[in-house]
Amino acid sequence: MSDPSEIEALFTRADGQFLFARWGRPIVPIVFGVEDSTISVFKGAIESVVALADHKMAEHDPELGANLMVFFLREWDELTDTPNLDRLIPDVAPLVERLKQAQANQYRSFRFDEEGGIKAAFVFIRMDDAMAQASADTIALSQIVQTILLWSDTAFQNASPLAVLQDDGPAVLKPDIAEVIRASYDPVLPVAATDPSHALRIFARMGQTQ
Repeated sequence: MSDPSEIEALFTRADGQFLFARWGRPIVPIVFGVEDSTISVFKGAIESVVALADHKMAEHDPELGANLMVFFLREWDELTDTPNLDRLIPDVAPLVERLKQAQANQYRSFRFDEEGGIKAAFVFIRMDDAMAQASADTIALSQIVQTILLWSDTAFQNASPLAVLQDDGPAVLKPDIAEVIRASYDPVLPVAATDPSHALRIFARMGQTQ
């Protein structure tokens, strides 16, 4: 990132609102709908990104039990058949219709604490043809990178936060995105911000960590 405006764009939503948030509590993940081997891959990716941010993980969240829930699905209709999911995701039925119409293969929903920090995230992954062609490592890293911060809803529409350095090689986190994550978790900075000047503060911390 050569300019603070690039960081500002990563947290400026389609409606023009600047909205930044990071996790305000240790992350406690749980993964549904896949084999144990894939769960291990996911937890490994989460551990690596949490370590990058110098944040923390835990075995139990006192309020929620698990606060990062990842669901793998074959079809979006499975959401409406999941017991008690409406307690986590309001208006599930209309959401399912929107996701089907958009032919989406992923969806993330966040919950926030009193300070505006992330206290929970729910990640839904529909295994369509595009997802099926990606490796478990790539899916896991992509999802946790997009969940470790509240990025703009347009942040990665045109460019993935990951890069593949060689054919058939593993995907890796782009260095500039890694720097944004690391700087965003500097303890000097607040867990949430709505003023675009926060991008300047992140940029300044990037300079100190390079």
